[in-house]
Amino acid sequence: MKPFLSKLSDKNIILASNSPRRQELLKGLEVEFEVRVNSVDETIPKDIQAEYVAAYLSKLKSEAFVDELSENDILITSDTVVIADGHVLGKPNTEDEAFDMLKSLSGSTHTVMTAVTFRDKTKQITLEDETIVTFRFLEEEEIWHYIHQYNPMDKAGAYGIQEWIGFMGVEKIEGSYYNVMGFPLHLVYAQLKKW
Repeated sequence: MKPFLSKLSDKNIILASNSPRRQELLKGLEVEFEVRVNSVDETIPKDIQAEYVAAYLSKLKSEAFVDELSENDILITSDTVVIADGHVLGKPNTEDEAFDMLKSLSGSTHTVMTAVTFRDKTKQITLEDETIVTFRFLEEEEIWHYIHQYNPMDKAGAYGIQEWIGFMGVEKIEGSYYNVMGFPLHLVYAQLKKW
């Protein structure tokens, strides 16, 4: 089968993410890629507004590769944040922190923002997407079940919409489902098509 974006066959696509979800989603676009990750300090400056955090971190991850890219490389970096009541909910460090995050999202609406940065030797562009997610009221037993049976520790806001808690807890989303998973595929595809 010939991939639709076969014009990219002479490009080396690098996905700078260990996220199995982003890797699975990019494969779904029929794109051949390699995974390469450089560690960066993801400390968020105190004066940055919540809606700019995803773009800040996505660009920061991209900058870690500036001196490594070859002529045919296209680097893709990304970051996803959950914003509730003006505050960024990152990845929880403990089960109790995960519980507090999910409790705060219960019965309310929050925003998921993902930024994706594309870079080659000569240019860089960052795209952002926003999805509004509404959870029904979650019982404490349901939250603990999710925490103990799944792995919320590597997910912004302590949840994956594609898992049990998303199946039973999400009442409504406005925007891209895949953006909530951490990769707004429609934007990624459109940008790769233009590259």
